[in-house]
Amino acid sequence: MKQTPYVLGVAGGTGSGKTTLANHLLEAFPEEALILSYDYYYLPHDEMPLEERKKLNYDHPNAFETDLMIRDVQKLRAYCPIDRPVYSFVTHTRLPQTVHVEPKPLIILEGILLFENQALLDLMDMKVYVDTDADIRLIRRLERDVKERGRSLDSVISQYINTVKPMHEQFVEPSKKKADIIIPDGGENQVALQMLTDRLEAELHRSAV
Repeated sequence: MKQTPYVLGVAGGTGSGKTTLANHLLEAFPEEALILSYDYYYLPHDEMPLEERKKLNYDHPNAFETDLMIRDVQKLRAYCPIDRPVYSFVTHTRLPQTVHVEPKPLIILEGILLFENQALLDLMDMKVYVDTDADIRLIRRLERDVKERGRSLDSVISQYINTVKPMHEQFVEPSKKKADIIIPDGGENQVALQMLTDRLEAELHRSAV
């Protein structure tokens, strides 16, 4: 009988290095791991025109279809495949296609508000918070949103001031106390990455025995 997959949660502020850390772990366990990002589960708001969708607060817990993510994680833990949503940060809505995901022994969940929902927390075996200086996080967000998501510099700065920063202070930063491990300096902390990799290796080996 297969052991239940090990679920690792990786949270932290925007631009903290969550995705970098998750991708490093995926590289360490290419056959055993999968990444499920909270960003996939943004609500679509198809009923709104694009200009209205741009004004929404995407850093509040209510911006996500968390119930759907919980169901998908539960399915993966039961070794059932899922078809997860695809979200476009250019059009601010969910795309019609989905991505088929097969279950694996290590499920890496990643997102800014991952530790805010108790039902989601209850599915995690280990919780990691990636802690990075606010100035560095802002610079990374500016570079990412302008280069990768087609946003204007003014719109990114306005969003950061009006929603990202206050929501970080209200929801993200307080969630740090729910973490089992806090990793400073983002996803490039090689010492922390090695320790985390070793721990996950031991967990996966234990499950395989």
